[in-house]
Amino acid sequence: MKFKINITLLILLACHVANAQNVDVKKAFASAGKQTDVLIRNVDSARLVKPSQVSPRTVEKGQFKMVVSKDWTSGFFPAELWYFYQFTKDEKWLKLARKYTDDIKEEQYNRGTHDLGFMIYCPFGNGYRLTKDTAYKAVIIQAARSLATRFNKTAGVLKSWDHNGDKWKYPVIIDNMMNLELLFEATKMTGDSSFYKIAVSHADHTIKNHFRPDFSSYHVIDYDTAKTGNILQKVTAQGYENESAWARGQAWALYGYTMCFRETQDRRYLAQADGIAGFILNNKVTPADGVPYWDYNDPKIPDASRDASAAAITASALYELAKYSSNGKKYKAAADHILSSLSKNYTSKFGDNYGFILEHSTGHRPAKSEIDVPINYADYYYLEALLRSK
Repeated sequence: MKFKINITLLILLACHVANAQNVDVKKAFASAGKQTDVLIRNVDSARLVKPSQVSPRTVEKGQFKMVVSKDWTSGFFPAELWYFYQFTKDEKWLKLARKYTDDIKEEQYNRGTHDLGFMIYCPFGNGYRLTKDTAYKAVIIQAARSLATRFNKTAGVLKSWDHNGDKWKYPVIIDNMMNLELLFEATKMTGDSSFYKIAVSHADHTIKNHFRPDFSSYHVIDYDTAKTGNILQKVTAQGYENESAWARGQAWALYGYTMCFRETQDRRYLAQADGIAGFILNNKVTPADGVPYWDYNDPKIPDASRDASAAAITASALYELAKYSSNGKKYKAAADHILSSLSKNYTSKFGDNYGFILEHSTGHRPAKSEIDVPINYADYYYLEALLRSK
């Protein structure tokens, strides 16, 4: 059965190379915009009750969930608003994007998280790109300084988490590849090469230590920073088991190394991105619609939850990778296919899910958290994929 599913997917992708079913981006953005209007109303109502909660994260057990600015997902909602402004040029979205982006700016000084790329660069990076507001540039530079304090020279990587010291000493998760773009940008803005060097060191050590021969990635690598920088353990936090391939982790890796090639032109990163893309697109358990199960090794497949967020991240990454790789046509076709599936079968009906755009993501299944729900980063990368598809 698994072999049949994979063959079906490959046939579909082959057909798309010759006759890609492109999504109507204008129509998709219009639908997403109407849905986001609903979300904004719910956000504003929720903030009247709890003003400190600034950003919508998910819907769990039927309840609308907001988060404070220090939550790792806080930047995705304002970043989505910048994408609406980019596509529509409507001043309405500009005003909203500025309003909600401002709520996150205090996190530029947060040295207790590796997620400043998500929290700061997604909203402020897009804001600066679209407006050239120097205040946004200053926030980006300060955030990069804060993130750089988490770099350890012995291990050569940025620390991910400060919690659960009983489980690991110096954990580095594959997700951290996504935060390197903030550092690359800071070097371009300041001329200070130290940010660039930290990003390259982290990317190089991650290639060396995070990946298996088939280009699948471990979730968490624990480093010895006291003496050697050697690996203490290779484990998972959000995947099915230590040796499994957690779907969103593979998507983060694909996106991260594609971005690293863009920023450095180092062909090792392109080769890594190609290898990761091969693992994702040729995997025998991937359903025909291209939207993966939450973990490629969950023994309950096909009775396992999907992860639309992993699909959206993958589609966005493949659109960019298609510009650099000799496999460009295949990647473009695969991205078109995934984006078409998301647009047709994974979008909320108007007014449902409190205004979130996509359904059927999986956040942290081992913790029984955010299973088969809408979630803000799925929406953000879906909109980015729509933009990149053009």
